[in-house]
Amino acid sequence: MLGQLHDVDLHLLRLFVSVVECGGFSAAQGELGLSQSSISQQMARLETRLGYRLCSRGKGGFRITPKGEQLLIATRGLFESIEAFRHQSNGVAGRLIGEVRLGLSEAVDQSVLQRVAEAIRRFRERDESVRIELISAMPGEMERLLLQQRLDLAIGYFSQVQSAFDYRELFSETQHLYCAPGHPLFTNDAPDDHALQACDRVDHPYRFLRSDEPFQGKRCSARSEQVEGTLAFILSGKHVGYLPSHFARSWEDKGLLRAVRRSDMSFDVAFHLARHRAQVPGDAQKAFEEDLLKAFA
Repeated sequence: MLGQLHDVDLHLLRLFVSVVECGGFSAAQGELGLSQSSISQQMARLETRLGYRLCSRGKGGFRITPKGEQLLIATRGLFESIEAFRHQSNGVAGRLIGEVRLGLSEAVDQSVLQRVAEAIRRFRERDESVRIELISAMPGEMERLLLQQRLDLAIGYFSQVQSAFDYRELFSETQHLYCAPGHPLFTNDAPDDHALQACDRVDHPYRFLRSDEPFQGKRCSARSEQVEGTLAFILSGKHVGYLPSHFARSWEDKGLLRAVRRSDMSFDVAFHLARHRAQVPGDAQKAFEEDLLKAFA
């Protein structure tokens, strides 16, 4: 049984919550940056401290015990209380203090950056002494940082399947299918479906987009999560791939890219402002989120 609660106990409890949210020891390795054996040892240590089993793992897979479920509820309540206490004690004087950590998707349109800048301007005109950190990352990485509560807010194109997050749509971005000089479609004004299916496309590993992509080519020997990497494959003249229209525009103006069947091979991607539902926002985070929503209104 736990007597006094020490920092090591809080660490073990955070690990326990991460394991449950990830769905098991193996799935939690990337989230926690630990080996499966290390996670297992620390979970065993927590169970020893508590005096009862939290989960079962074996051939039947990972499963949390009834006592583990009760501890999970209590632990989440504990962390919410700790976070609320931290924010409340920091803001007793009425001045906004602390830090705001915002994740921002890569290669966004100039107008998006201008709106983020507008939100920063609004926030800096408040009575505040806050450190703002902007982190540019891929959508999957931003979701991981949000789950770890290492980001307060994030702007990106998300899967929207994370039940732990709240999402607010901000804007949409149009994606076109592109090819480059040297590719057979570059001089083809109206390629048919057969010609498209013969193309080698660039795969985007963030899989939820695929259901929206009009082009579902089977040939795929290139893979890139970054926009710049996708562009490099397309510019080789050997691949077709999707790029944000605003990002491709300057290359298109130079004659180095061409949209393929723009009318029916394009689609829109919704960008959202996401935050962790269990993360209790302080006054600074609330104010900055308010300023962001006003800037994108």
